[in-house]
Amino acid sequence: MKCVAAAAALALGLSSTAQAEGKLRIAEQFGIVYLLLNVAQDQKLIEKHGKKQGVELDVDWVKLSGGAAVNDALLSNSIDVAGAGLGPLFTIWDRTNGRQNVRAVASLGNFPYYLVSTNPAVKTIADFSQKDRIALPAVTVSVQARILQMAAAKQWGKAEFKKLDPITQTVPHPDAAAAIIAGKTELNGHFGNPPFQEQELAGNPNAKIVLNSYDVLGGPSSATVLYATEKYVKENPKTYRAFIDALSEAAQLATNNPEAAADAYLRVNKGNIDRALLIKVIKNPQVQFKVAPQNTLGLAQFLHEVGAIKTKPVSWRDYFFAHPALDAGS
Repeated sequence: MKCVAAAAALALGLSSTAQAEGKLRIAEQFGIVYLLLNVAQDQKLIEKHGKKQGVELDVDWVKLSGGAAVNDALLSNSIDVAGAGLGPLFTIWDRTNGRQNVRAVASLGNFPYYLVSTNPAVKTIADFSQKDRIALPAVTVSVQARILQMAAAKQWGKAEFKKLDPITQTVPHPDAAAAIIAGKTELNGHFGNPPFQEQELAGNPNAKIVLNSYDVLGGPSSATVLYATEKYVKENPKTYRAFIDALSEAAQLATNNPEAAADAYLRVNKGNIDRALLIKVIKNPQVQFKVAPQNTLGLAQFLHEVGAIKTKPVSWRDYFFAHPALDAGS
């Protein structure tokens, strides 16, 4: 927790002055869902594509936890590009509509998110009680929180979409995974992401999948994205293009060479995660690496229907900046 707080303090303490073309400050969070950023950082792909645009790129990397912290950093101009789930994106897109006009610049791929529970009595979300505690990266804001609300609405009706909110807690993924594996705290549930969810399933015999995000969203979905302000995208066209090109190259590498991508993840994150488990996650047929978003509109429209956001999106293009690499999005 201390390292996360320190990272947040560092991010918010960065200069809030406008950045010139060639400077890029990126905030990421925890998990393989940020693999494309890890590969780009490890291989210096952003700098490589910057040179192709005639720009010497200076890239800063900041690690935060939770969409609320990421959004605060973006709005305070402490970062240029935010990495977070669809939930935080829709919140800040709605909040800045007509002002900073924050929109997504790319997806980081499709990943199934598992709600894992160690409570033997919990088979589905209908079995959770007030005695249960579910960890997620940001209460009510994170994409996990929003997907859980969508699942609750399907289970009990839209008026009850917040039914499970009171038993959720904001906990960074690494801390939540450690608690689930140890099984010695009040946390007995975690709506996480890879590789933490796979570590939990392998590390605690009582851990099981209660909910798969793909089942709630109706198929593969781009749950984690990158977003920026309209001002930054317009004032830094070469940097923006280099960034998207770098992500596209990283997606190709992750797809074609999972082993190399896993090694890049390990080098950047300096963790002790089992390499074989990482490769297994990357090779999961349900995981797809690409920058074009997929199946994002349903969650956005649900959030409008229940009043979580005021602006109703008609198309995914409403909350994504236009770019040829994203043309196949949805």
